[in-house]
Amino acid sequence: MLISQPANQLAQTVCERILTLADQAIAQRGQFKIVLAGGKTPEKVYSLLAKRDAQWSKWFIYHGDERVLPVNHVDRNSVMAANAWLHHVAIPSSHIFDIPTELGTQASAIAYREIIKNAMPFDLVLLGMGEDGHIASLFPEQSHDESELVHEIYHSPKLPSERVTLSANALSATQTLLFLITGENKKDAYSRWQAGEKLPVATVRAIDTLDIYLDRVIID
Repeated sequence: MLISQPANQLAQTVCERILTLADQAIAQRGQFKIVLAGGKTPEKVYSLLAKRDAQWSKWFIYHGDERVLPVNHVDRNSVMAANAWLHHVAIPSSHIFDIPTELGTQASAIAYREIIKNAMPFDLVLLGMGEDGHIASLFPEQSHDESELVHEIYHSPKLPSERVTLSANALSATQTLLFLITGENKKDAYSRWQAGEKLPVATVRAIDTLDIYLDRVIID
């Protein structure tokens, strides 16, 4: 499914979609397992979720990637999600699985592999896309062991250079994959993706449904 809207409408539309998917998953399976996107794009969605009522006790939260920074560093994806949303709703802390990058790149990747192995498959993976076509911390022209669920990143082209990220295979182990892509600077990467270029964004799929929520300026 492709939805194209002005950027100021997309966050509300995606918020509603997430809540609908959560209700469906809880009705069918008794829980809702979501992998969060980091960066600036989803922050508005998280702020909207913080104001809504949901069956929060049945939500389980995972992260697509994390920067190797101290535990409370403002640039960590987990800190952004917590401040915008998770600290404001009644999701049990035992249901929130942050990537413990304060342990260092290798140790946190090892720890998170076990968590992800036991969590798959997910109900929803939320992803953005960078202007180079990267997703999570999977960047163009990097190679990884495809058998891994979680990769250690040591030479990210975006700072900080050390990160931990779910693999394309792990991100694909989801009933629904939802892309939220905003900003005119994504136009070139989106066109290349749709033309079949093997960018990181093209390496993920979904078990059931792939949704793209797109800023209208990208295709105008």
